[in-house]
Amino acid sequence: MNMFKTTISTVLLTSVVGFAHAAGYGVIDLEKVVENSTYLKQQNTQLEQSIKPQTVKLEQLGKEIEALAKSAQANQSNAQQLSSQYQTKMNEFQSLQQTVQSRVQSTIQNTNKVFDLRIKQIAEQLRKENNLDLVLNKNAALAYDPKYDLTAKMIQKVNAIK
Repeated sequence: MNMFKTTISTVLLTSVVGFAHAAGYGVIDLEKVVENSTYLKQQNTQLEQSIKPQTVKLEQLGKEIEALAKSAQANQSNAQQLSSQYQTKMNEFQSLQQTVQSRVQSTIQNTNKVFDLRIKQIAEQLRKENNLDLVLNKNAALAYDPKYDLTAKMIQKVNAIK
């Protein structure tokens, strides 16, 4: 009976080991992919350029608000008028700031959504091209053989998408 258990254990172990060797995997360093993505760099540059007029205006309003505050402190006789100008500038500043923040958040969400979809599509493409069972984020693996690292291929494919 003891020999029977040993034989069964050996057969099961061999099957599991055989399965483990048959199962192919790849790993991707997503942080490196993000850092080297021309798409994300282009999107960031476009965003910065698109909000530049508003950020310049915000800086200008900030300086005007600061000047009005100093003027009000120095000149109490015009305090009422300066306070009104100050409040008008503050309202304009806050409204513009909120508009810029909303635009930035919306753009970042859309960019991330597109990038995430691209990453998943390319991971699936790499999985099929390399006859792999799965592709993991490098950070999800406690240990792996570096020969299964597909990061360079992922970066190349991500940057090839226009």
